[in-house]
Amino acid sequence: MRGGGEQNSPGRSEGLAKGGTAARSDWRTLARLFPYLWEYKWRVCAAFLFVIGAKVANVSVPVLLKNLVDSMTLKPGDPAAVLVVPAGLLLAYGGLRLLTSLFTELRELVFSKATQGASRQIALQTFEHLHALSLRFHLERQTGGMTRDIERGVRGIESLISYTLYSILPTLVEVAMVLIILAVKFDPGFAWITLGALGVYIVFTVTVTEWRSQFRRQANESDSAAHSKAIDSLLNFETVKYFNNENFEARRYDESLQHLRIARLKSQSTLSLLNTGQQIIIATGLIAMLWRATQGVVDGKLTLGDLVMINAFMIQLYIPLNFLGVIYREIKQNLIDLEKMFTLMDREREVADAPGAEDLRTHGPVDVRFEHVDFSYEPARPILHDLSFSIPAGKTVAVVGPSGSGKSTLARLLYRFYDVGAGAGASGNQPADPNAPAQPKGQGRILIAGQDIRSVTQSSVRRAIGIVPQDTVLFNDTIAYNIRYGRPEATDAQVEQAARAAHIHELIASLPKGYASMVGERGLKLSGGEKQRVAIARTLLKDPPILIFDEATSALDSRNERDIQAEIQHAARGKTTLVIAHRLSTVVDAHQILVMEHGRIIERGTHMELLLARGRYADMWALQQNAEQSQEIL
Repeated sequence: MRGGGEQNSPGRSEGLAKGGTAARSDWRTLARLFPYLWEYKWRVCAAFLFVIGAKVANVSVPVLLKNLVDSMTLKPGDPAAVLVVPAGLLLAYGGLRLLTSLFTELRELVFSKATQGASRQIALQTFEHLHALSLRFHLERQTGGMTRDIERGVRGIESLISYTLYSILPTLVEVAMVLIILAVKFDPGFAWITLGALGVYIVFTVTVTEWRSQFRRQANESDSAAHSKAIDSLLNFETVKYFNNENFEARRYDESLQHLRIARLKSQSTLSLLNTGQQIIIATGLIAMLWRATQGVVDGKLTLGDLVMINAFMIQLYIPLNFLGVIYREIKQNLIDLEKMFTLMDREREVADAPGAEDLRTHGPVDVRFEHVDFSYEPARPILHDLSFSIPAGKTVAVVGPSGSGKSTLARLLYRFYDVGAGAGASGNQPADPNAPAQPKGQGRILIAGQDIRSVTQSSVRRAIGIVPQDTVLFNDTIAYNIRYGRPEATDAQVEQAARAAHIHELIASLPKGYASMVGERGLKLSGGEKQRVAIARTLLKDPPILIFDEATSALDSRNERDIQAEIQHAARGKTTLVIAHRLSTVVDAHQILVMEHGRIIERGTHMELLLARGRYADMWALQQNAEQSQEIL
């Protein structure tokens, strides 16, 4: 567990390198961890008792050896020698060693459930919290670095508990017992030498370790950056190939690895300095103790057994004390790992349910209304301006317009990925960090079945809506799994029925493994049209009262588009449907069509009404018809 035992972990900002602030941060992290362990309070207490028992047995061994050595000063042939050696040495010594091992194993057996339980609970809460965070967080995060933080944090829990309970606490208990024995049985000088060496050792270790933390942080940041670049490059494998940029990606990755190498070399060199200083302190204290004990034997103040006991004490203390510095560094590392994960858990939700929010009531007709909605992702870039429209229950409203007009923002707001209203999110809490990104703002309200969606739970809102997005991303699992994701409890027959409705069953049936075929990372084994049909099947299987089709047929050819369009119309029958489209031919049957430009509705009406109005919609229709005729000629 020497220098090579170190592992990189993400650190905090340079400001936390200061001793006082870092110490307070460490205690806060420990305080956050304690409730998870205290759920297993009887195991914690039992483990502590076993630690005490193991150390009492361990410290008793040198005391026994002293008595045995002093008792061996017998004349040759004395019958007492036959009793002392076998009975005392074999039984008592062996019994104490057995008790030490027994208590140690019992400690690990009792406490392992608490350790694993705390790790599982914290990892699960972090995972759930990340899913509860806003869309903005996930758009800005780096997947590789974040997963690294979680991985280290979970591993850090087990290591922190292990080092604390199995190393630090037993060592402190043993040191306290030895100091008491030395001070009571001998002159206080022995205790002062041991205590002085321990004090110098701790001060030296803490000081140098805190100084070294800057190099650890540099190594951690470089490690996370390298990992993020590698993950990002591999996830975008096709783009790298399209532009023949394998060497470019390798150079970027190598730059991060070079920074990591330099930081790790600095960390290793300072580690060697730390280890050397620790060994000098320990050796000096050991020599001073043995010199004083030897002098006491020569002067007749101590017996030979006393010398043996002091030497045994020093050997027992030397081994754990030798690793105390390494253990301290590991604990610091684990605290940093945990703090990084707790920071993720403390990340404020941009969109939060209101206190006491109830589920959305969707019994009976479900209509959707946008009332005077203004919205901007950033204050300097407004997206929607005083937007008002309604989707009557069971009707279909289509939204068309050029890219950037705010059409997809409607779906995001309806899903409560962002909230409208004064301030950022339903909670109204602005981030404390002045350097945090600007929060989305807006006003107005969105109602489903007459209920403001900010006053009900997000889960119930999303449960009532099904969406076929423009960019379909699938899980790296089977086709059946990806379709069933719309309703995990659905039967195989229901999955197949949804696939037939989305006109993808024949393709699936033609595959060697059928519905058990893997779709690959993000569905890359399927074409764009195939992925979109899987997404349509998934939404049809969910069967919610509200449907959103965001360019749902954009990746399909004309023939499949007509087939899918017929199925979409069939699926939307009796459901409240919002269709977002560029291709106007897909919305001609909508009950109402909204034309958007620059975040405003500039026209509204049916297909025929808008054509007769000879406005922006009529111009767009004419342009698309001419483009389609030109393609047919070609």
